[in-house]
Amino acid sequence: MAEARIARTENPKYEVVPFLGPEFLRANLFGADPFALMRRFSETAWRPAIDVKREKGKLMVHAELPGLKKEDVRVAITGDLLEIEGERKLETEEKRAGYIHTERNYGKFYRAIALPERADAEKTSAEFTDGVLTITIPVPEVARAAKEIPVGEVKVKGDVKH
Repeated sequence: MAEARIARTENPKYEVVPFLGPEFLRANLFGADPFALMRRFSETAWRPAIDVKREKGKLMVHAELPGLKKEDVRVAITGDLLEIEGERKLETEEKRAGYIHTERNYGKFYRAIALPERADAEKTSAEFTDGVLTITIPVPEVARAAKEIPVGEVKVKGDVKH
């Protein structure tokens, strides 16, 4: 087995590893083989992309949930929070001459979005089409008069010594 080449600098605090040969690829990294490390990265929390916008008296929430079915998703309003949660379980298998390649991708997610005042939870609707969840919550417009606030300068009395 070849030895890893390690070059030491003049400063004993730092070590430089200029070459990592094949022995590095077989070595344990963070106490795991490379496949276990990749598995650990894929098992981390999944955070789907979510867009929230308010327009024309409605709060619109769009969540991108590719690979999920509507049975995999739960939408609820609890107090003043819109909660979206679910789990994806994706498994693919490819068979070719001489080998079988299988990938599994699992991940749970949970997102909570604060609702504006006077959001009408009773009239909320949710649709799931082609991996996109769309939630519509009526929020009555509140007429508010805008008041401009002037910005003044801060004046310092006396000399400031540094």
